[in-house]
Amino acid sequence: MRTWTAKPGEVDRKWWIVDATDKTLGRLATEIAMTLRGKKKPEFTPHVDTGDFVVVLNSEKIAIKGNKADQKKYYRHTGYFGGIKETSYKDMLEKNPEMIITNAVKGMLPKNKLATQVLKKLKVYKGTEHPHAAQKPELMTIKGRA
Repeated sequence: MRTWTAKPGEVDRKWWIVDATDKTLGRLATEIAMTLRGKKKPEFTPHVDTGDFVVVLNSEKIAIKGNKADQKKYYRHTGYFGGIKETSYKDMLEKNPEMIITNAVKGMLPKNKLATQVLKKLKVYKGTEHPHAAQKPELMTIKGRA
């Protein structure tokens, strides 16, 4: 008996749509990361991208608990000496709410070449408009704040 593994050309990909309104950031990112990797599928293979596409809407309405809105910081580096830049959660929510969800999902993916390939299947949008209606995405339900 030989072990079956998925081949990149044999993967059947679906499109999922998620509404981030009043969803907890960590719980949302966990479900999205598992769907992007394909861990919910029976044909999951760790070294092959078997995941689906995920479209996230209303990224500006994401919820976080406690004092994290005041305390959470995002860091990036310019590449120059002393070039570390710090952005607070509130500023990021105003300027670029898509990056909040993208960074959370990126942190939950493995740190390898497959993660960059998987992250390209994540589409995050501010508001309810998206250009992926032709792919006929299905609604993915995620438990969050109720």
